[in-house]
Amino acid sequence: MSDDTYKPRLSQRCSFCGKPHDQVKRLFSGHDSFICNECVTLCGDLLQSAPEHEPSEELTNLPRPADIKNFLDQYVIGQESAKRTVSVAVYNHYKRINYRMQQSARGRLTSQTDDVELEKSNILLLGPTGTGKTLIARSLAKYLKVPFTIADATVLTEAGYVGEDVENILVRLFQAANFNPYKTERGIIYIDELDKIARKDGNPSITRDVSGEGVQQGLLKILEGTVANIPPKGGRKHPEQAFVQIDTTNILFICGGAFDGLDKIVARRQGSKVVGFETDKHLVDHRSVDIFDHVMPADLIAYGLIPELVGRVPVNAPLRQLDEEALLSILTEPKNALTKQYAKMLELEDVKLSFEPEALKAAVKIAGERNTGARALRSIFEKAMLEILYDIPSHPEVAEVIVTAETITEGKPPRRITQAEKKAG
Repeated sequence: MSDDTYKPRLSQRCSFCGKPHDQVKRLFSGHDSFICNECVTLCGDLLQSAPEHEPSEELTNLPRPADIKNFLDQYVIGQESAKRTVSVAVYNHYKRINYRMQQSARGRLTSQTDDVELEKSNILLLGPTGTGKTLIARSLAKYLKVPFTIADATVLTEAGYVGEDVENILVRLFQAANFNPYKTERGIIYIDELDKIARKDGNPSITRDVSGEGVQQGLLKILEGTVANIPPKGGRKHPEQAFVQIDTTNILFICGGAFDGLDKIVARRQGSKVVGFETDKHLVDHRSVDIFDHVMPADLIAYGLIPELVGRVPVNAPLRQLDEEALLSILTEPKNALTKQYAKMLELEDVKLSFEPEALKAAVKIAGERNTGARALRSIFEKAMLEILYDIPSHPEVAEVIVTAETITEGKPPRRITQAEKKAG
């Protein structure tokens, strides 16, 4: 279209917004249609915020379940059963996407020609805090090179109430995908603290439950698959703003929660004895997270999740409480091990950092007493390493630092070896 085609008439109006020619600055004509300068500007803004679809690398090079687990092994210690379950579920999820793309490209994705429908398999991670639920989800996204975001279920509210809308989860994933709808629709969303929005009991509520059942209802559609209109910059929706359509059918949702008390529900269903009460049944310690291996959908419903939500998260992967051996391995073996991270930071100062075995054992013992899993290890080391990280940059003569057990348990300074002492030998 060119300016030469601009011939204002009383009957001419924009074919998009409907404004007549005398209410806009310019009106350009095409074949039996018109567009005003305001709509041209709006289209330009939409093109910038919603770039063209582009090929997705992660879908054409899908790793096998064994490859996915081997990658998780580099970051997550233990939890062998959970890692296997998640690896298979993730592989099947993206294999399903590949299959649908191939069928669509061949023009055969119809109900008449494809009588088998591969359903979406979202994942539920059950286990105590600090066992690696978030780390598993984050590591998966890193390996598959897909956008990833974390949402806290406790801050979500039902649409229309003060708080964060459920659909704002999609906004954050859209932003993590660099505002690319195509990549967004193949991303991973981790919803943490799902157990905190459970109903107080398994019975349906007759009153409004803004922070619990209402949020679960809001999650249903995006978990199963729907086309959501989201504001690109987040916030509440209003009629005059532009929206981006995101199809959640291929987004993988991983939900996690500690589900404190679920073990008692499972034990009661199995007729097992809860420790502290007498019965002629066999003894089962309800505090043992191994009992999560026997969780059934009915148990989750009794805990307070609505049946529809349980049905949309069919893959359950229980995680076990970490013992002292696992905690010790977490400190030294993964690529992101705390000891390796601190050693690298001091290496950048040309200082060698080492930890005495007794120091690591002391940290593991303290973490076990706090009963918060691997999270306790970071807080312990942050406190122990604070003075070292503060002081070392001011002392270029230091060549080596050795963290002792007293550094961990009593806060004593670590041993330092200067450049002169090291040369003297």
